[in-house]
Amino acid sequence: MDVATLPPEVQEYIYSIEEKADKAVRAWENRYASLEEQYKLLLLQKFGRKSEKELLEERQQFLFDSEESTPPEQDTKDSTTVIKAYQRKKPGRKPIDESIPREEVIIDIPEEEKQCACGHTLTRIGEETSEKLHVIPPKMWVERIVRPKYGCKACEGSGDEENPAVRIADVRPAIIPKSIATPSLLSFIIVNKFIDHLPYYRQEKRFERIGIHISRQNMSNWQQAAFEKIEPLIERLKEHIHSGPVINMGETPVQVMGESEKKNTSKSYMWLARGGPPKKPAVLYSYRETRGSRHITDILNRFSGYLQTDGYEAYKTALAGNADIIHVGCMAHARRKFHEAAKASKKAGSAQEAINKIKKLYAIEGTLHGKELSPEQFVAERKALVEPVLEQFKEWLEKRSLQVPPSLLLGKAIRYTLNEWPKLVRYLDSPYLTPDNNVAERAIRPFVVGRKNWLFAGSPKGAESSCAMYSLIETAKQNSVNPNDYLIKVFELAPSARTTEDWKALLPWNIDP
Repeated sequence: MDVATLPPEVQEYIYSIEEKADKAVRAWENRYASLEEQYKLLLLQKFGRKSEKELLEERQQFLFDSEESTPPEQDTKDSTTVIKAYQRKKPGRKPIDESIPREEVIIDIPEEEKQCACGHTLTRIGEETSEKLHVIPPKMWVERIVRPKYGCKACEGSGDEENPAVRIADVRPAIIPKSIATPSLLSFIIVNKFIDHLPYYRQEKRFERIGIHISRQNMSNWQQAAFEKIEPLIERLKEHIHSGPVINMGETPVQVMGESEKKNTSKSYMWLARGGPPKKPAVLYSYRETRGSRHITDILNRFSGYLQTDGYEAYKTALAGNADIIHVGCMAHARRKFHEAAKASKKAGSAQEAINKIKKLYAIEGTLHGKELSPEQFVAERKALVEPVLEQFKEWLEKRSLQVPPSLLLGKAIRYTLNEWPKLVRYLDSPYLTPDNNVAERAIRPFVVGRKNWLFAGSPKGAESSCAMYSLIETAKQNSVNPNDYLIKVFELAPSARTTEDWKALLPWNIDP
């Protein structure tokens, strides 16, 4: 039947039905594509590579994609490719560190073989050397402290309290009084747990194998006692973080037992703040029962400067009306969403194109950091190079946002990036900012790795003391100080610290392990 022969009102009705049917079909197609992407992404997250580095196969897929997945745009204005200098690594085993003690063993031929067939004595003309590494299990010893007592046999004392009849030397201040734990033992246990991720029950078994009996409960109690002694140092660390121009923040879940009015299976959160003067960075872990914005306000109390985070909405809520803090976004989180879209979608061309545009920003950043520029020169040159790239990227995002359904992973990545855009470009204003929040991500990673081993914190107090230990260890690492040596020195000097200046002297950049 020819629709054109029907009355106009019937034609209009038929066309409206067809239009609705087309919209319904497109909606179901988008829904199917979205579910297919989610399914593929879940498979990749569970079984695939988690690295965001490109694979050859991922690049090759553009050979077979069509339409939306056309190869990324090429910049025809500049065909010059800058390649960083590369030094090929020498193959073979790396030499053993010269700081490790050497014991020379000479393997010589017998004396009778040092005579030549002609009758002359052989002369040493050289030598061949090789090195082998030996290991001695952890060496432990007991320090037996003897304090002689002295008394007067002629009298029972003068009654003067300053000159008693029986006299003995004072006990030296200890991080844990009346305990067998020394600074070195305590540091050894803390480093094993918070750097090597060995829970206390595993350490208990290790000690038993060498004939020492230290229960996991004792180790936990020592950790708590040490934390209570060094709390003023953690406060100085927080003050130091607030003294810098930038704070990077992040958070990750943690399971804590024994929280009031909460199930043991519920989530709590470990918050991280990294800041301080650029050449003396510090890291502070903070345990909180929730992920609420009030914790951000508490951690940033009286701070003024730049705050760089991911796109979590609680940061926006916490900073509302705060003119002293400028919120900066994270380009790595935007890139990650495009990377997920590229991995999960059949047509990954547009996602890869966005990734390539973001790569240009990092290439410029790397080039500028390789130059010797003053802070003012760095900011000016970075703006001149980066702003055109950002402008082109934003135009591309706005154009693609009209073409890609928002339910698809690519649509979500585009929408996230556009929503975060004002914060993403603020890094241009300060030489102390980078395009991303990766310094916080890297600082929180040791905690995430450790969590896979010890699984949960036994109590809120245990979570707080763990925060303190992680804070000291990661701050030492950020300042190229050996964490074990640093903790030994802190545990040695903390019992004698009294004033604020005493505690400041125990910060990693002020101490000589």
